[in-house]
Amino acid sequence: MADQQLLVVLPHPDDEAFGVAGTILAHKAQGNDVTYICLTLGEMGRNMGNPVFANRETLPEVRRQELEEACSRLGIEDLRRFGMRDKTVEFADQNALVERIFDVMEDVRPSRVITFYPGFAVHPDHDATGLATALAVKKLPKHERPTVWAIAFKEGSEEIIGEPDNVRDVSAFAEEKLHVIDAHKSQTSGVIEVMKAQYQEGDEEIIRRMTTEQFWTLDVDQF
Repeated sequence: MADQQLLVVLPHPDDEAFGVAGTILAHKAQGNDVTYICLTLGEMGRNMGNPVFANRETLPEVRRQELEEACSRLGIEDLRRFGMRDKTVEFADQNALVERIFDVMEDVRPSRVITFYPGFAVHPDHDATGLATALAVKKLPKHERPTVWAIAFKEGSEEIIGEPDNVRDVSAFAEEKLHVIDAHKSQTSGVIEVMKAQYQEGDEEIIRRMTTEQFWTLDVDQF
């Protein structure tokens, strides 16, 4: 197993920007490798930029370019796009998806995996991605399994699964994180400048979101 190889498995462009970017940047700053599996291009999204610069036909290519730009800003050189259709991950052949994720794990041998917490990530694509990733990790013998850090943000999550056991201070990368979010212009234009201003003005909620990321260590044997 490679030392500190991080594998990130998320379904949509921009999922990596808001809740994980600081952790990825910190990981890269330590000289470690990151592989990112992004399952879809988020082509069913409603946002088309502000002012509008994309349409339903051009949005997939726009999102692909934004994803690649975000990865460039994160220093991710190994992006695996699975080419699945947005908002259909929950209906996909789960066994086939598990095998595809497993094959990537066999290839890069991660020491840590980041994905969504199944059932506590609000969007059906998020939950389905987290579950498939957990099942892929579960295929490995226990002594070979990477640690899985899961993202949960469903209202009331902490009442059921407890407090996150990994709360990371990523304040050293807060401005870079804003830069990554800014790469997803079709989704964040119109709001990113407000976020930057609020950050500079000391808005407590924006500062918290930019400087802190939290994860739950996932026991894959529960699935």
